[in-house]
Amino acid sequence: MSNHLFDALRRCIADDDAVFIETGEGRIWTYGDMLQWSGRIAGAIDTLGIRPGDRVAVQVEKSAEALMLYLACIRCGAVYLPLNTAYTLAELDYFIGDAEPRLVVVAPKAAEGIKAVAARYGALVETLDDHGGGSLIDLAKDESPDFVDATRAPDDLAAILYTSGTTGRSKGAMLTQNNLLSNALTLRDHWRFTADDRLIHALPIFHTHGLFVATNVVLTSGASMFLLPKFDPAEILELMPRATAMMGVPTFYVRLLQNAGLTREAVTGMRLFISGSAPLLADTHRAFQERTGHAILERYGMTETNMNTSNPYEGDRIAGTVGFPLSGVTVRVTHPETGAVLPVDETGMIEVKGPNVFIGYWRMPEKTKAEFRDDGFFITGDLGKIDPRGYVHIVGRGKDLVISGGYNIYPKEVESEIDQLPGVIESAVIGVAHPDFGEGVTAIVVKQSGSALDERTILDALQNRLARYKQPKQIIFVDDLPRNTMGKVQKNVLREQYGNIYASKASA
Repeated sequence: MSNHLFDALRRCIADDDAVFIETGEGRIWTYGDMLQWSGRIAGAIDTLGIRPGDRVAVQVEKSAEALMLYLACIRCGAVYLPLNTAYTLAELDYFIGDAEPRLVVVAPKAAEGIKAVAARYGALVETLDDHGGGSLIDLAKDESPDFVDATRAPDDLAAILYTSGTTGRSKGAMLTQNNLLSNALTLRDHWRFTADDRLIHALPIFHTHGLFVATNVVLTSGASMFLLPKFDPAEILELMPRATAMMGVPTFYVRLLQNAGLTREAVTGMRLFISGSAPLLADTHRAFQERTGHAILERYGMTETNMNTSNPYEGDRIAGTVGFPLSGVTVRVTHPETGAVLPVDETGMIEVKGPNVFIGYWRMPEKTKAEFRDDGFFITGDLGKIDPRGYVHIVGRGKDLVISGGYNIYPKEVESEIDQLPGVIESAVIGVAHPDFGEGVTAIVVKQSGSALDERTILDALQNRLARYKQPKQIIFVDDLPRNTMGKVQKNVLREQYGNIYASKASA
């Protein structure tokens, strides 16, 4: 009997006494502790009657015990279902009703509210807090650490991650044991992780970045991590002399650059800074390299596929690109309407194929079929191109494409021109319903404090940089752009907020 994923993780442990996790409070978890506590929690889950293939929904704060719960689910064959800690009861009702978990694990303070929802779908409720307490841990204390892992094959379901749901209801992406393992091993090798590495982990663990990328890469390399509850620039800088790598979202690097403590001396022991989950501005990439001497390594992935591409560990890490396809992963660019493969440097739909790609959407066979080509390529919904050197460029989401006057306009192209203007911090370009053009190109801009930048200045600057049809019909200044928990700009929110700004033109 074998458990494909956990057996592989177990084989990567060279020393049970080696440190796996150090928490912000200084608590130490060795790899031996991980084996014991994931075994105890797996025993508790099994005692509760959870069987291989049953779903376990989890909405808890970040903690070492929460990672033990993830590993326990892998060991007992349960399907792990992490949920954003910001979800409301109404949102949880949808996820629990859709996934039909046998067990829901929540923070103690949320237990009463969840029990009513869970009861409607026949789910048990246990608790886990961020300090190692809760009813699930109480049950686990009475279990043996020597849990006999459930037999699970490479293609067996390991996790369901719900998409962010920017359009319509969220979809549950089904990830297999081998989806997770193959990607972790590939990233470990590509990014040169070893047992000597110490990763700064300040990402949430309800998302593929913090859970499957950061955690599984550490596990497959026998490395250790500093597990922090949230991103705090001062705390990060304090840890850097003891760390070797950090994985973050672009916001992390922007905030670090705002701290005077970020110097070349502060990062002497660091070998790698990785960014993902949202586009990293070229200006941020350049500023970070000038300040620290380190070129941030940007990569590209998504809920349905984990990681697809990465800038090279050795070689040019080019700002504004997400590098090359990872080993075993094939990336192509196709015409959004015909599906024909496009030549180099032409923008179209990005499609991927490889062992990292999910097996489909939970209980959505028609949606699954629509998102896969007959030859097995997954249609990502991202627009991009592959340049002559083979670097992949992400232009934006297909749903963010602006069609104005019959012309296709890629927001990233317009944003890149605006972002390099003096006084601009960042921008987001959207299409808004327009009576004359179908959609009007509209730029939402965040400017630097005290800047005298105005609409006319930006429009004048773009006159000779963009074709007329690409130039914004209106520019709106805001203090901040709306973002989700992983730092992605929520253009759907902007489209809804500014959806009627051209309505007056129709009646004029």
